[in-house]
Amino acid sequence: MPGTAGASSPETVEVAPRGPVQASVVLLHGLGADGHDFEGIVPELRLPDALGVRFVFPHAPIRPVTINGGHRMRAWYDIARIDKGAPQDETGIRDSARVAGELIARENDRGVPTGRIVLAGFSQGGAIALFAGLRHPDRLAGILALSTYLPLASKLAAEAHPANAAVPVFMAHGTLDQVVPLGLAEESRAVLAERGVDLQWRTYPMAHSVALPEIEDIRAFLVRVLSPTAGGR
Repeated sequence: MPGTAGASSPETVEVAPRGPVQASVVLLHGLGADGHDFEGIVPELRLPDALGVRFVFPHAPIRPVTINGGHRMRAWYDIARIDKGAPQDETGIRDSARVAGELIARENDRGVPTGRIVLAGFSQGGAIALFAGLRHPDRLAGILALSTYLPLASKLAAEAHPANAAVPVFMAHGTLDQVVPLGLAEESRAVLAERGVDLQWRTYPMAHSVALPEIEDIRAFLVRVLSPTAGGR
């Protein structure tokens, strides 16, 4: 079902649980996709009905993307190229992080506390999930970052919020990924590990995609962090 997150926030696709909503997963899609991209993963996760998880899939705005010849497409920020030394669209990254915060706030307004919300994303969406989640002023249940990297990594130490210093993070990457290099993800992993983040890291023999074994690991992570007793919540 469609929803809205405020005047400046994106429209969303939502998948509601069978019973009362007890938790939320806000999942941001990758470059050029839209909120429908991960809609089909919900039944594959086979989450227990008792968790009461609502999935929220926002649509990124349409903007020109440099790496794709300036063509306009859904994107959370502009990308010139994907490598360690590439210039980064700091304005776009921060704007989309603000949107992620608004989506969390909307879930709060609908009765889901931040401690029962997982901020998630794939590729570019995963970059925003990491960037925004580690800076969020209220403790999240977890961060799910798939086939992605940490943008503006050098600024994390100065900007990370203590509330999410120990937030559980699940990072997964394909060893055959030719879109977001595995090495870039590994560098991000190292940054998080140095900060003592509760990090679960997995790799799979896949390209820039999602594999069945990964879905099983995502399920286990969500069940762990969204359990009513997780983190003392």
